[in-house]
Amino acid sequence: ISYSYDLSHSLQYNLTILRMPLETLKTETTQTRQESFDIFEDEGLSTQGGSGVFGICSKPYKKYVWNAKLLEAVRTAVHRDWLLYIIHGFCGQSKLLIYGRPIYVTLIARRSSKFAGTRFLKRGANCEGDVANEVETEQILYDASVMSFSAGSYSSYVQVRGSVPLYWSQDISTMMPKPPITLDQADPYAHVAALHFDQMLQRFGSPIIILNLVKEREKRKHERILSEVLVAAVTYLNQFLPPEHAIIYIPWDMAKYTKSKLCNVLDRLNVIAESVVKKTGFFVNRPDSYCSILRPDEKWNELGGCVVSTGRLQTGVLRTNCVDCLDRTNTAQFMVGKCALAYQLYSLGLIDKPNLQFDTDAVRLFEELYEDHGDTLSLQYGGSQLVHRVKTYRKIAPWTQHSKDIMQTLSRYYSNAFSDADRQDSINLFLGVFKPAEGKPHLWELPTDFYLHHKNTLGLSQTKQSYTYWWTTGVLKHLPLPFDEVTCAENRRKLTVKKFHKYEEEIDIHNEFFRPYELSSFDETFCLAMTNSTRDFMPKNVGIDPSPFTVRKPDETGKSVLGNKNNREETVLQRKTAASAPPPPSEEAVSSSSEDDSGTDKEDEGAVSQRSTPVKVTDTGDNTKITENVVQSTKDIYGVNLSDIPSEDNLAIYARFVQLGQSQHKQDKGSQQFCSKHPLDKVINLIPISSFSQDNIYEVQPPRADRKSIEIFHAHIQAGRGNMQPLGRDDFLMYREYIRNRYM
Repeated sequence: ISYSYDLSHSLQYNLTILRMPLETLKTETTQTRQESFDIFEDEGLSTQGGSGVFGICSKPYKKYVWNAKLLEAVRTAVHRDWLLYIIHGFCGQSKLLIYGRPIYVTLIARRSSKFAGTRFLKRGANCEGDVANEVETEQILYDASVMSFSAGSYSSYVQVRGSVPLYWSQDISTMMPKPPITLDQADPYAHVAALHFDQMLQRFGSPIIILNLVKEREKRKHERILSEVLVAAVTYLNQFLPPEHAIIYIPWDMAKYTKSKLCNVLDRLNVIAESVVKKTGFFVNRPDSYCSILRPDEKWNELGGCVVSTGRLQTGVLRTNCVDCLDRTNTAQFMVGKCALAYQLYSLGLIDKPNLQFDTDAVRLFEELYEDHGDTLSLQYGGSQLVHRVKTYRKIAPWTQHSKDIMQTLSRYYSNAFSDADRQDSINLFLGVFKPAEGKPHLWELPTDFYLHHKNTLGLSQTKQSYTYWWTTGVLKHLPLPFDEVTCAENRRKLTVKKFHKYEEEIDIHNEFFRPYELSSFDETFCLAMTNSTRDFMPKNVGIDPSPFTVRKPDETGKSVLGNKNNREETVLQRKTAASAPPPPSEEAVSSSSEDDSGTDKEDEGAVSQRSTPVKVTDTGDNTKITENVVQSTKDIYGVNLSDIPSEDNLAIYARFVQLGQSQHKQDKGSQQFCSKHPLDKVINLIPISSFSQDNIYEVQPPRADRKSIEIFHAHIQAGRGNMQPLGRDDFLMYREYIRNRYM
């Protein structure tokens, strides 16, 4: 929920489409008394000084709004400021300190309210092209040293996850951990896939890149069924698109590479991520930095997207999917986000090359954000947290992670078998998919909700979509730009002109952040309590490079030093496990090993895989080392070994320094006999011997207050004695601003 920011749209939309010339819309808008309501109107104190500001506000993107049906009943009865739209998904924020410069890293996930539901009850797509478990993830980088939307530096990157856009399902009545995949309807002309990709072209532009992570080689066809049909659908749709805007399909069997001991999964994902980010680009609201001209980089010159006078725009999007769109998808999205984060930092002039390495404070902070993001989305759709994490695919997960993976698998299986049906009914009721009515069956009496989510089963559509021109009219004309962000008559109808007050939170970022009209405390301030790279990840030893882009050892993070005993033991196990893991092979070894793989698949999502080597601690040597690390020496803390008593030479040097300081000044004691005009003159009247007074660091000047400050101070003293000054017009206007911002 946000009172001042439209969370249903991306940052690129909010900072580009809403900056269109206001004159084009101001003539189309009328102002009512309800919009300009002021409790002080009857007293004749109209707004002065240009405090009334006109701005453009947009309608929310209904696909990601979850209370749209609930607000329909009151939409026409109340003022639009009372309509608060909410999204469902995830929102996390962390602070990255680069030598004291605060950079906020924000992760926002918007879950689609169309065809929403739980894991096995919502698979594939409905008749309108909406897919199950569709989530739009946006990572925002913000330079917090300048707090302004107009003058600040912002950057964002958007990617999407979602189920395979086909008519398919899984029958859970058999009580199997992996129910067989069934194609419910034949779709030779890829009708449902066309509707889905048409939505993506309108919102994101081109190219649309599909990263398909399902298994390609199996003894018994299971996941491969989806890949074969999806390839056929994409091939059919690309026949009618221009070649430069064709849908890009990237198949990659992630499970097969994970089982191989010689393959480095994340290295292969990094190669894919680099190619994807170069094609789509990212959004930044400022032109390229001058440092990128001084230090040109080859990868930066190959970057795609759209370059405009105000910065860069992202065109196109990456769409990642596996079967569940949970574990494998989250790791792949993390690698793409890590690659995009490097380009974002480079565009803001914070690093010299668009490249980030693992085991740095910045990547650890970003990895923690993405794991929280994956856990939250997995709980919403699958009923448990992530089973396979980034450390799992890096093959450095501790042996204690195996038992956690098994428990998460059991929790997911229990939720899918016993509680998902009730959760699905709750979602259908909240979203307004099911509307109770007299004489109709109750929600719990329905044998299935298939007819609620597929509207074509209740009636035939009057208009039929073309099999060849499957996109919306006008979309191709503006590609690669997204149709929703171009200036046209259809998009102008979604915008309205609203009159704001200059102190309202929606346009005054200072009042929104600092809350000057409210009593606030540091304990409740989120910017101080959020995850901090310096406090939570940087080593606490003096002499360590404070840069968040320096590679650390596994036991050097702030969390491992200040954590409890269990966390410290787990860190030691991680270091041992990392040492026992095989080194990453070269690109030739990876490709040759992947080709020699027989394709047999015995992996189960709940089983313990070969992602790490269990380490069993039998001696107490590690515990002794842990205790030694907690009690640090003076060498570690101060950088030098401090002795108990200073040497005689040091004492002699200090005594000479004190003597020189005393002989440099004399105090004019005679001035104390006379009554000085200022009472502080008796205390701090130091007269230098040197005639160069400005070159003396000991000289102290008494503070000087202007006349207005003295009058304010005397008025404060009189108010404390009960003598109140009469309020002027300025005071009354200031009080009106306080009432408006505090209670309205």
